[in-house]
Amino acid sequence: MQKKRLRVSAALLLTCVPLTRAQDTRHVTEPRIPPACASLHAQLHTTNGRIAPTDELKLDTARIQHALDTCGKGHAVVLHTAGPANAFLSGPLHLRDGVALVLARGTTLFASRDPALYQISPGSCGIVNQAPPGCHPLLSADHVTGAGVMGDGVIDGRGGESLLGQNVTWWQLAEQARPNGRQQVPRILVATDANDFTLYRITLKNSPNFHVVYNHGDGFTVWGLKIDTPQRGARNTDGVDPGDGSSNITITHSYIRTGDDNVALKGGTGGVRNVSILHNHFYWGHGMSIGSETFGGVSAIRIQELSLDGPDNGLRIKSNASRGGLVHDVLYDDVCIRNSPNPLFFDTGYTAAGTLQGDLPPTFKDITLKNIAISGGGKLSFNGFSSAHRIGITLDNVVTSGSQPYTYSIQHADFDIAPAPMNLNLSGIDTTTSGKASPGPSKDCAAKFAPFPQSSN
Repeated sequence: MQKKRLRVSAALLLTCVPLTRAQDTRHVTEPRIPPACASLHAQLHTTNGRIAPTDELKLDTARIQHALDTCGKGHAVVLHTAGPANAFLSGPLHLRDGVALVLARGTTLFASRDPALYQISPGSCGIVNQAPPGCHPLLSADHVTGAGVMGDGVIDGRGGESLLGQNVTWWQLAEQARPNGRQQVPRILVATDANDFTLYRITLKNSPNFHVVYNHGDGFTVWGLKIDTPQRGARNTDGVDPGDGSSNITITHSYIRTGDDNVALKGGTGGVRNVSILHNHFYWGHGMSIGSETFGGVSAIRIQELSLDGPDNGLRIKSNASRGGLVHDVLYDDVCIRNSPNPLFFDTGYTAAGTLQGDLPPTFKDITLKNIAISGGGKLSFNGFSSAHRIGITLDNVVTSGSQPYTYSIQHADFDIAPAPMNLNLSGIDTTTSGKASPGPSKDCAAKFAPFPQSSN
């Protein structure tokens, strides 16, 4: 069989397992781990998933960074176990052009708990204030092409562990920052202007803040990612957040449970477009989200074959007049949601982003819900901003089931009903409906929910 590659990435070889029905304009296939330019062996041990306190200053940062800096394009720096040694400890690392960082099975890269290593200016990290961001991420990919993070190992951000020399964790700083402060804590990975960037098979856990941020890039493939972070007490630990001038994004075959949005498409400056989110499983978290920034526009989004098992929110578009804009051409197809307090949450008055007032009213239109099955009760919200800035939604085989009650919040909404099963109660304020549902059963979700994969580490 002829083998193909992502559009411009010479660094990350690919097998021919194409994704169909995608909105990403690339021909995306399953990545392959490139050949090694360097193999580094672990020198630290773990006990019950943690490194010893006496090892907290034994950093591997310099040798990992040197290997990344001297590796040729199209190759990988591989972190291996060495007998019982299975752990690496590092401060911030910078990914390089065309080079993958690979964690072999059984290895864990631990983020250092020393805030001084991440500080952008003296004393700027590991505190709560209202200043701009003060911490570098653990991994950064800045103005590179064809880089990636891969392998069957684990990267642990250690958000629930105390900072060195302090009696406070990164996550406790996030709680202290409520309601108007900023927790100055690192993220695991931030990619900026990083075209054709790949995450493949890696497990991320316990990030102090967002796990993955992708901004201003063209070409982002997430395949087989696992994110595993507690549901409660891990504030602002979004899973994957593409946005701010990004396009051609595919997130597929991934498993995400975390303390905030499982995935959030951020339509800030430059917007986000041409996104395919296919064949994924989400568990606890705040769901499959768009927003809250939508002022740059969000469009050409395809979310297909998704299970949401027990999230605080299921499918969510959130914004308000301080950060709103146009969200359109969004398709949700073949989605199973169970045991969510808010299975469908389309809200133009999102309060957690701070002020609701402003001159950027949000508009959501050309939103299609197709083959959606909901069980376990909950609240269904379709709340447009005003009579001039509405929500326009097509419902095509959208069915709730089970003995638990469903409630509704609907205003400034226009519904187009396809001739397929639909049993939602669409009465509300300033609301119109057209079309008529036809009788029939809901889609079968019995085989759609999968247990979260067990870690090999």
